[in-house]
Amino acid sequence: MEYYVKSVVPIIKMNYEKFTTVEKSIADFFISNQEKVDLSSRSISDRLYVSEASLSRFAQKCGYRGYREFVYQYESTFIEDTSSITKGTRLILNSYQELLNKVYSLVDEEQIARIARYLGEATRVLVCGKGSSGHAAEEMELRFMRIGVNIDSLRDSDLIRMQAIFQSKQNLVFGITISGEAEDVLFLLREARRRGAKTVLITAHNNDQFYEFCSEIVLMPSLKYLNQGNVISPQFPILLMFDLIYACYSGLDKGIKEWMHGNSLRALSAGIKKSKGRE
Repeated sequence: MEYYVKSVVPIIKMNYEKFTTVEKSIADFFISNQEKVDLSSRSISDRLYVSEASLSRFAQKCGYRGYREFVYQYESTFIEDTSSITKGTRLILNSYQELLNKVYSLVDEEQIARIARYLGEATRVLVCGKGSSGHAAEEMELRFMRIGVNIDSLRDSDLIRMQAIFQSKQNLVFGITISGEAEDVLFLLREARRRGAKTVLITAHNNDQFYEFCSEIVLMPSLKYLNQGNVISPQFPILLMFDLIYACYSGLDKGIKEWMHGNSLRALSAGIKKSKGRE
């Protein structure tokens, strides 16, 4: 069974802040709609008290050629939810499934391939984040260092800002901020880019200003609109993106990276045995 479908809803959410007040009212309808309705431009125009031209502009801001193409994509993935789910466990699992569907809708494989190439070309990689994003940054460091990447992670505000002056054309900098508002992270990306480094922002907030100092903006789904978003780890969508990058990067010179990964595991195993022998 195919579980993953290209949905337009994550795309609407990613572009929400770009919309005018009228366009936000259109967006709110398509985000929250849970029933089969007539989605023709005339019907929706009458329903929402907006012009058909506004529907067209809204669709174009979402990346479609027009409202007809937008609605075709929306209808092809819309599934009416008629079930009454009350079990907490099932709600959580459904939320994770929804996140996976959203990642599938947002992922750009060509972009992931470019980032993998940046990793292969960089002499040093830096990844930073605050709070839960910082924990995800540490996880990225641990995973990628095992396959030979010269990578460090940062969570401390002062260290993040100080590292900005040491970046150069040979470096690759990842910044993680779900909200797109972590000033320390954005400062590092701005300064690193100004010094010629490649910069990658991982965020759930799409802002045109980010393109001024980011080589790549990796959009991830937000937990904001999930029914159980308050109990889902905010690290989950970040780690999903890292998994995609890891899989692509490890596929380049696969034999060498498998050899490095095996050696790192053997080194860890030897360390564990040695410490047990001293007990």
